[in-house]
Amino acid sequence: MDAPRFETVPIHLADRNYCIAIGSGLLDSPHSYDDIADAASALIVTNATIAPLYAHRLQHAVSSKFREIHTLVLPDGEQFKTWPTLNLIFDALLQNGCDRKTVLFALGGGVVGDMTGFAAASYMRGVPFVQIPTSLLAQVDSSVGGKTGINHPLGKNMIGAFYQPLKVLCDLELLKTLPQRELSAGLAEVIKYGPIADLALLDWIEGHIGALLAGDPAALAHVVKRSCEIKAWVVGQDEKESGLRAILNFGHTFGHAIEAGLGYGHWLHGEAVACGMVMAAQLSLRLGLVDAELVRRLTRLLERAGLPVRGPRLAEGDNAGRYLELMRMDKKSQGGELRFVLIDGAARAAVRAAPQALVREVIDACCR
Repeated sequence: MDAPRFETVPIHLADRNYCIAIGSGLLDSPHSYDDIADAASALIVTNATIAPLYAHRLQHAVSSKFREIHTLVLPDGEQFKTWPTLNLIFDALLQNGCDRKTVLFALGGGVVGDMTGFAAASYMRGVPFVQIPTSLLAQVDSSVGGKTGINHPLGKNMIGAFYQPLKVLCDLELLKTLPQRELSAGLAEVIKYGPIADLALLDWIEGHIGALLAGDPAALAHVVKRSCEIKAWVVGQDEKESGLRAILNFGHTFGHAIEAGLGYGHWLHGEAVACGMVMAAQLSLRLGLVDAELVRRLTRLLERAGLPVRGPRLAEGDNAGRYLELMRMDKKSQGGELRFVLIDGAARAAVRAAPQALVREVIDACCR
């Protein structure tokens, strides 16, 4: 089999570099795995939705590199991003006698990628893993940059580690099986890059939103590459989120509160982030950082992408109080002070504190 054509986006880190490969046919080509060292065993971690579609194909593609290839099929959904599910990965590794050279393959969306990466970071204090994201959201965001972890009932992604993969393979062919709702959810993370880093990308998405929603391969290839370029640039400067990398969480403080408050899996992550971006933009507006036109533009684009722009009520009484309670668990909070990623209208973002009264005002205005 000839090697498929692909583009690469490098990630330059202090201790090592690796690449994101973007193209079609990467999953099935043995050449995609040429730079992975041979080992006695590999473990493919996937879920019940993805396994019937792609697990056998991955097994075949890497069959010459490993004496044994094990496959673990996890339940599908954000509600399963937990300790008990994570332990299933450790069980599979231990029961199959996997050693420090065992390679883990994360074949799935953000949940599979985050949990597999966390397991790889923890098992025998670190084993190699490869990200093969199957959703748009995972290809443009969660598979890139080495954030791994699981959820806690009180907060999303509160338990985890920074641990980089050997490589990321973004096979655009895999996006053809995405349900429309998942595709829209992924577009939320694509749209996010516009107001925080690249207004020209926002312009481009506005002009091509129909093609993106229709799954046009060329349009998707463009946004996957540009999104990965932006994220790689940010991660290369701030791998462990000590400063700049936090801008990638635009909309996530409100969004994570929605996910935790409703119960994980009720809204998709991208849906919650979309609504969170509108709320963060409204907060930026009230603080005089951005004009109303950009807020309207962002809100309209998210609506056109089929995403929610009004938040759910999380409590019958003091709804804003419930949001605030959940947001205090956000990793950006310091000394109990809420901090948000806010935008300035010039493709810049920063983490800032905001008066609680103003945050309440935004929540009351933006929720049903």
